[in-house]
Amino acid sequence: MQTPPQFPTPSHQSPPPYQAAVHQTPPPSGFRIPLSTQSALPSPQQLGPPIGHDADGTSPVFIGSAIFPNSVHPCKICPHLRPPCRVPYGGGEHEHNGRYDLLPFDPNTMEWVYTSHGRVPPGRRPIEGGYEQGGGKLYHAIAVINGVRVPGKTGEHLGGANVAFGGGEHVIHDNYEILCWR
Repeated sequence: MQTPPQFPTPSHQSPPPYQAAVHQTPPPSGFRIPLSTQSALPSPQQLGPPIGHDADGTSPVFIGSAIFPNSVHPCKICPHLRPPCRVPYGGGEHEHNGRYDLLPFDPNTMEWVYTSHGRVPPGRRPIEGGYEQGGGKLYHAIAVINGVRVPGKTGEHLGGANVAFGGGEHVIHDNYEILCWR
């Protein structure tokens, strides 16, 4: 008669920690979370860290891109506002209703780099934030308005950064930041 095979005694140790999937190179616009005016924001783990806080000093602010029929514009996403997506356009701060994509900020792969006059800093690769109806590329920007870091858009054709704050569109030509890949 054959002896049954011998198996190791089960261990009561915890399994090894979850191993992340093989590293993927992000697309030029980064990995996005599609949202709409009707959808709830994802969990804080999915959102990543905010890029700053609103004028009250406590409400988190995130970055994203608002989807329009013929263009896509970088925007700020403020969960405490209704609707949360705000776009600098035509001199005002426009409430965006409809589809927008949140870009989780990853400080390991992204960084804010100072620039002026719509320039892409030499040797840097900006993260694509959208495009104008005419095809001009738009990138994510941050400018300081009344002591608050406010996200918005920049592009070579804009000659600076345009940000939505306090109901208006503010145009900053010098010393703002553009989001780039590390």
